[in-house]
Amino acid sequence: MADDTWAGLADRFADEAYASVKGYVRTYVIHHQLLSHLPSPPAALLDVGGGAGHQSFPLAEAGYEVTLLDPSPAMLDKARQRLAQLPAETQRRIRFVEVSGEQAAEAVDGRRFAAVLCHGVLGYLDEPGPVLDQLCLCTVDGGVVSIMAGNATAAALRPAMQQRWADALASFDARHEIGVLGLPTRADTVEELSGQLLERGVEPQEWYGVWHLVDWLDLGGVTLDPADRDNLTAAAAVELEAGRRDPYRGLSRIFHLVGRKVGDRF
Repeated sequence: MADDTWAGLADRFADEAYASVKGYVRTYVIHHQLLSHLPSPPAALLDVGGGAGHQSFPLAEAGYEVTLLDPSPAMLDKARQRLAQLPAETQRRIRFVEVSGEQAAEAVDGRRFAAVLCHGVLGYLDEPGPVLDQLCLCTVDGGVVSIMAGNATAAALRPAMQQRWADALASFDARHEIGVLGLPTRADTVEELSGQLLERGVEPQEWYGVWHLVDWLDLGGVTLDPADRDNLTAAAAVELEAGRRDPYRGLSRIFHLVGRKVGDRF
């Protein structure tokens, strides 16, 4: 197996980023956006690049059968640590597969799922096509494909909020940057990704913004306390509503695109 890119980042990603206000908001918002599209539990879900399970474990707790697929041994170790903290009944609904997204269909023995999630993965790939192929292959006809990706149309926001004006100016026409974890990342647009899904037999249903006000506050140097549960809950409710509405959703640094498979086109 290739070197584990996430070996040195797993603790920071799983224990710090998701423990922050932004981490909570991301998980909360996408979870509630998903629930309006998913079939009822115990439908089977595949989480491609699912990391430490922050998005799919709550779905398992809600009764869904979850297969979490990730190429990083370090991230899967974090997932197993978190799994041990869940009720035994929830643990029985989750299984892990250590493999890259490009090999997903083979790794699950051709099984197809009621929904396939791929959140925060495409931005680390130079060419998303092979993974998009796998997402669509692994989805049943009528099933849901859920993708979270960087928003190329709002790429100037982060450097501008950090007063990196030269970088912000260049970002208007750029797709690549060094992300907050120090890794090269690539952004997509809703329109382009929707077109790529259509080519693969998945019809886009809806798209949402994910990070808005809490992201701007964070980039502007305003510290929010994740231990203040009342404030956190109120912020998440505002973020959820903003993600449904224009012009807010268009200004989010990441977007959530949900489609429904209408048939194979391979």
